[in-house]
Parts: sequence; structure tokens; C-alpha cells
Amino acid sequence: MGALDEGHYYLELENGVKRGGNVKLSFEDEPEILDIEDAVRVLLQGLGEDIEREGLRKTPLRVAKALREGTRGYKQTVKDIVCGALFPEAGLESGVGHAGGAGGLVIVRDLDLFSYCESCLFPFQIKCHVGYVPYGHRVVGLSKLSRVADIFAKRLQDPQRLANELCTALQHGIKATGIAVVLQCSHIHLPNFETAILDPNHKGWVKILVTSGTGVFEDEKSDTWTDFLSLLRFRDVNVENIYSRGSSEKSWCRSHEFCKTEPANSVMLNAVASILCSLGEDPLRKELVETPACFVNWLMKFRNTNLDMKLNGFVRNRRDSLTSNGGVDHTEDCICSELNLTLWSQCEHHLLPFHGAVHIGYYCSNGASPVGRSLLQSIVHFYGFKLQVQERLTRQIAETVSSILGEDVMVVVEANHMCMIARGIEKFGSNTATFGVLGRFSTDSAARAKFLQIIPSSCPARD
Repeated sequence: MGALDEGHYYLELENGVKRGGNVKLSFEDEPEILDIEDAVRVLLQGLGEDIEREGLRKTPLRVAKALREGTRGYKQTVKDIVCGALFPEAGLESGVGHAGGAGGLVIVRDLDLFSYCESCLFPFQIKCHVGYVPYGHRVVGLSKLSRVADIFAKRLQDPQRLANELCTALQHGIKATGIAVVLQCSHIHLPNFETAILDPNHKGWVKILVTSGTGVFEDEKSDTWTDFLSLLRFRDVNVENIYSRGSSEKSWCRSHEFCKTEPANSVMLNAVASILCSLGEDPLRKELVETPACFVNWLMKFRNTNLDMKLNGFVRNRRDSLTSNGGVDHTEDCICSELNLTLWSQCEHHLLPFHGAVHIGYYCSNGASPVGRSLLQSIVHFYGFKLQVQERLTRQIAETVSSILGEDVMVVVEANHMCMIARGIEKFGSNTATFGVLGRFSTDSAARAKFLQIIPSSCPARD
């Protein structure tokens, strides 16, 4: 079965990127990588950080690598993928593509992708479903549908534009009777810091479903669309929640709210604009004009400052009560807990947010009042609103709580990390859990098991 040369079907993509000559520099020496690294150093200094600190020394290169990998689609073309991947297949006729049942709808489902949101520069997850009706005795290698989808996903994107660009490129590349694209997209639900940051019921994700169609799929009420969507229902796709194709609603990414909070540092704004240029984008494109301000204003929430940790007189009184009697009998102690404390932080390795919940267990003498939730939440925010790594954050919370409530403390942190998505290894619904155990919890497996059973099966990190 020979491949057809369909190069003349190629749709010239107007991305303005010229493919370079034959001289190949090492990745780390490419001018674009070096420019992004310089810009990231400017951002770190704007946060009041020491760029030579051990945890930050390689951050500029890590960020540059992640961004270049996540936007490599600017340097790829559909022609490179589709040309040579069209194969003749007898029984496919002209018209609607049906020939006695042999030339009907072809669907590739559940393609896992990720893209970078053009509004906030944070990655978002995509479950992609592509369908087409063949035309003119031609079918396309199915793996090529995934590779073409990845080209457009690996650019700064909006879900609806991504669906439209993928649909149009496949239509021109395959010359099918019709192309259909359905995308299930999940974006981190950025909080309103004035109201939602303390809300334990704040949902971690915004999820939308968008569609695009050409040819026989242009009519959303056509029988062909009905067939396609019916097959997707087998994959638990809720087709009743399809996002309007023409909608201009901005609830998908709430980063635009941060643009209006305070004037951003002009030097940091210029640094983000230079990153956009290095990726192959135009910072003056209307969808990107506010992006530097959105990103900088979010980042500045995690600048290197000492937030107020509300350790009031209650703490002093409680520590006195814990230490006044050296011969404390622990036989009457019980495990107390505070669950689903809200966590927002920023990964110092990739400058991307992570969010989730903190669960704290500690021993409390019978008859004693458990510590207030607001105090423990204050400790979580104190260590969360910095450039962090989850392991260090867990240890710091455990040590601080231990210094206040006594040495017997267990801390569990569950979080979703945007950097996991950006590195292309995140599976839908996965999250990272870390433990900090001190005192009796470190030696008593039964106590650890008892506390773990208390943690609810649903929390912000898993929603």
C-alpha cells in the first residue's frame, strides 16, 4: 500500500516562524534559551530572591526548557506530518464518504495533550477527540492525527482557537468530507485572593468542552455529529456541556482579574514580553497584550516577604500549658485534626503554581480545647506564599506546628503541580502527597493509620 503525495494539500500556516539553516547549536546555547534565562533572572530579582540560592540557581534554565518544549509547535508544520501519511483504500467513494458501510466515520479518542494558556502562561490539560469522514479513496495514518493535534497544542492557546486551528489544518491536509474536533480542557482555577483564598470549597479546576467542525460537521445538529457524540458518550464525555463556539466569556482563565489589581513592575513586564518574543509570538497580538501584567501580578503574590502569621497570645498560653507539667500522662490523649486547609504556592523550580490542601493531626489531652483552625491556616499561608518545593513546605509546617502544639504532629500535603503538566508527564487526576511526621507519629504506625483514615476522600487537590 503506497502513500500518496499530498503535499499540495498543505495549508500554509501563518505563524511567521522561519525554519533555520543547517548550523545546530546545543540546546542550552540557543539564543532564544539564553534570552529566556535572562528574563527569568529579572523576574526572580523582582521577587526579591537571590538568584544564586541553591534551589534557584538552575531555575532560569528549567523554565526556558519547559517553555520551549511546551511551545515547540511554532517550529513545526502540518506538511511535515501529513505529507506521506495518506493511503489509498478501496471502497471509499465521493459524496458523504459512506459506501455500503465501508467508508464511514473514523474517530481517534482520548488523546492526552497539554498547552500553555495565552492569558496566564500556565499549562492546561487537554483530552482530545478527532473524527473524520474519508473522501476520494484516502485514509490517513491514525497516529498522524495525534501528532498534528500536538503541533497546535504546543503553542500559546485558547481552547476554542485550538479546536478551530486543528480542525482547519486537518481539513486542508486530508481533504476529508468533514473533520470534527472535541476538546475537554482543564485549567487551574485561579483564586480571587480577597475572597476565595480561604475557601476550603474552592474548586481546583475549571473544565470546559469545546467543538469545531468542517464539511459534514459544520452543522452541529447533523446526523454525523450525533453519531460522533454518541460514540464519545461511551468515554464519559458529557456532551450536554459543550462550550458555545462563539462565546467570549472569560471565566475559563481568571488571570485577567489580576491585571487590574495593581500596576506591575515595568522591568518585569518587559521581561515577560521578551519571553513571548523568544517563543515566536508577538506580544502585541491582542490576545497577548495583557498577558505580561497577568503573569507578573500573579507572581508578585509570592514575592519574598514575611507575611503575617497570626500567632497571638493563645499560642504562648498553650505552649505554657504544654510545658508546665513535665510529667504529662499521654494515656488520655486523643488525636485532633484540622483538614482541608487551603494551600496555594509557587514552584521555585519552574515558576508555576501548585495548589491543594493541608491536613494536620496532633495529640490533644482529653478536656483540652483543640487549637483554632485560623491559626493553622495562617501557618500554611505563611509558608505557602513563597517560592517553594512541596517537601520543604511540608517540613516547615510540621516543625512550626510542633513548636506550638508539642512534638507529636503529623502533616499531609496534597497538591496539584502545574510543572508536572508542563513537563508532559501528568495524568488526569494525579496529584502529589507528602508527609511530615514528628514525635509519637514517627514511631507509632497505628497512630499514623488512624489519622490517615480521617482525611476525607475528596479535597481541593483532587477535585
